[in-house]
Amino acid sequence: MKFEKITIIDRSGLTEAIIEQLAALSKNKISIYNDYPQDDAETLARIGDSDAVLVSWQTKITAEIIAQTSHLKYIGMCCSLYDEASANVDIIAAREKGIQVKGVRDYGDEGAVEFIFAQLIFLLKGLIKARWKDEPMELKNKSIGIIGLGTLGLMVAQTAQHFGMQVFYFNRSRKYEQEKNGITFLPLDELMKSCDIISTHLPKNTIVLTEKEFKLKKPNSILVNTSLGVPFEKEAFLNWIADAKNFAIFDADGVGDFAEEFAKHDNIILSDQFGGFTFEAKQRLSEKVFINMTNYLDNK
Repeated sequence: MKFEKITIIDRSGLTEAIIEQLAALSKNKISIYNDYPQDDAETLARIGDSDAVLVSWQTKITAEIIAQTSHLKYIGMCCSLYDEASANVDIIAAREKGIQVKGVRDYGDEGAVEFIFAQLIFLLKGLIKARWKDEPMELKNKSIGIIGLGTLGLMVAQTAQHFGMQVFYFNRSRKYEQEKNGITFLPLDELMKSCDIISTHLPKNTIVLTEKEFKLKKPNSILVNTSLGVPFEKEAFLNWIADAKNFAIFDADGVGDFAEEFAKHDNIILSDQFGGFTFEAKQRLSEKVFINMTNYLDNK
């Protein structure tokens, strides 16, 4: 069984090798776009008469777009699918129209962990334009609070333990098994008050930090965000970061739409790289996207 026509509607991050394999799953030549549609009309035009499309997290496929498709049967998300609410595809609308949506998980975690600790080490030791304290510092015995103890959050916690850090977490549900391993639960308010470093690992554009939390945050502390989009109210964050003794670290995913604005602050460390999107992550993503498509065709 094959798809009639597969279209990759934006810059998907898939490897050339996998794209060649995808060609064997399509009766017609695959259409590939290497940029992003500017609006819904362009997204719909790119979908056209395709029965299968692949899309990155940066392009929305809304209910309005889905309603206007005539042949679409399968949407493959070339990105993490945590839950329906945070997805860039309207999964409910797709389901109501009989369109299957598949995402992937756990492809960029290793690279994201390395990015986080590399940036922290650079900042603590003053190996970049900024330094956390007056003298170079070690990670050992510093406290880190993790907001969101999923797969990546847990990997960050375990890596922090290897550095001899004190590890705390806040999550919407307690992780009792991990608490047995020395990862201590704290309510969000206490986490903000207590930790030298806060690292957020949340579904896309999930807001958990407001003015209240930033007012509680430990003085002379660090915020790291590699989630998709910022997890805070922007004005509350800007008020907090106005204190030059506070620092924030973002990768290209984590800074969202605020890269230009945040770049004006010397105590905000920005990367134009996606922390978790390494060569190896690209391989894992591509393989998982391909497997999702073959499983669909095989009715698995």
